[in-house]
Amino acid sequence: MDIVTKIRARAKAKLKTITLPEVEDIRVREAAKIIEREGIAKVLLFGRGMLDKAKQEEYAKMYYELRKPQGINLDDARKSLENPLYYAAMMTRNGDSDGFVAGASHTTPDVARAAIRCLGVDERISIASSCFLMSIPDCSYGEEGAFIFADCGIVPDPNPRQLACIAISNAELARRVLGITPKVALLSYSTKGSAKGRVIDKMLEALALAKQMQPDLLIDGELQVDAAIVPEVAEIKYPNSLLAGKANVLIFPNLEAGNIGYKLVQRLARARAIGPIIVGLNKPCSDLSRGCSTEDIVDCVAVTAIRAQ
Repeated sequence: MDIVTKIRARAKAKLKTITLPEVEDIRVREAAKIIEREGIAKVLLFGRGMLDKAKQEEYAKMYYELRKPQGINLDDARKSLENPLYYAAMMTRNGDSDGFVAGASHTTPDVARAAIRCLGVDERISIASSCFLMSIPDCSYGEEGAFIFADCGIVPDPNPRQLACIAISNAELARRVLGITPKVALLSYSTKGSAKGRVIDKMLEALALAKQMQPDLLIDGELQVDAAIVPEVAEIKYPNSLLAGKANVLIFPNLEAGNIGYKLVQRLARARAIGPIIVGLNKPCSDLSRGCSTEDIVDCVAVTAIRAQ
């Protein structure tokens, strides 16, 4: 059973309600039909002009209280709640849905802002970031071709503490959604001192912080990607690695590397890229690439539903 089939099966095990606030997009409407037909989740489908006025006012007042310290007034809150993204996020915050998925017709910054402002950042993690679940056909690396790549969509140049938190939150995602033991690699252009540079120092500091924050986490770095995922290369370049070339969670040094890396693998290896999944928040949600397929939306809903279980 491939990883996508496993994810959908796990979502079906305990039905959750997921909001899709982009009804105007035909891919979203088609995905909703598949999700309902296969019993992956219960879908709440709507868009601009379809919002419940009473709920909109209720959510606006909640949002005003939430964001009042940042200087917004009630009229600002009401205006924000005219946006289906904010309505969906406040539904999730209030427990009227278990999670939301958007981004087919909105940019990642738009989705991320609504999610962060409405759901709030998990105090344990202290930063919101994003990742992709990568499912690579006919691949023996990672977890039988399954990987988590992070961060690929939100944090442009994470500092060491942010990288450590990104590593920990994505390790948690690997356990919860994929049901695997996370093996986390902090990636660079160097393997254990084979080169020098600011980025290498950053990854080493992130490693130390992650180990301090979660001592039982199986994590190593700095590693070149071949030393992280290919056992034969790991044996040559770093035979004492804790990961032994079997990493399944790859943490990139910055957004450029992460975004380029996932798109290369997606297109050249014909991989399924599920996400961007937003992690580090108090409630589950997922972004979508604006180039997503109907099946991508179905899979993001399945992941979000599992996280809500």
